[in-house]
Amino acid sequence: MVEVVLRAVRVDVGSSTPLLLLEEVGGDRVLPIFVGAPEATAIAYALQNVATPRPMSHDLLGNVIAALGAQLFAVEITELVDNTYYANLRLLRDRTEINVSARPSDAVAIALRVGSPILVSDQLMNDQGKVMHLDESDENDDEVDGLFVEDEGTPNEAELVAELRDFLETIRPEDFNQ
Repeated sequence: MVEVVLRAVRVDVGSSTPLLLLEEVGGDRVLPIFVGAPEATAIAYALQNVATPRPMSHDLLGNVIAALGAQLFAVEITELVDNTYYANLRLLRDRTEINVSARPSDAVAIALRVGSPILVSDQLMNDQGKVMHLDESDENDDEVDGLFVEDEGTPNEAELVAELRDFLETIRPEDFNQ
């Protein structure tokens, strides 16, 4: 398994779809994963430590895991099948490991909230990981397999929230039927 960190939540320019960029710790590969707008918002809230009046779904699940006496010790993104990524929540309770299948976006959102590491299978990173090259003509853009995403280092909280709000304001119900 390869440990990754969430480098950024961005919106793909071509498709206007939110995108997670999971960067290999100590390496130069990035795994891009497209996610839905609600999931991107939940992840952005976790990144920014946005307090909500009541627990959001990912907060709730983290609270349930803790209330049951378990610990989320890792999140694993395991495979890509028919353009769908798969992940597992690896829980530990009473010295017993419990694996729970999850969507990568949900797994990442929970991991960010409880401070668990995010792992990607070696094979998946080898097959789908992209090396990000800085385009010398424009030092603010990176290209990931034809996708152009802004890269300004660690995202500014206000910019990230504004970017997601803009996306949510422009999305239409028919965009989800594709």
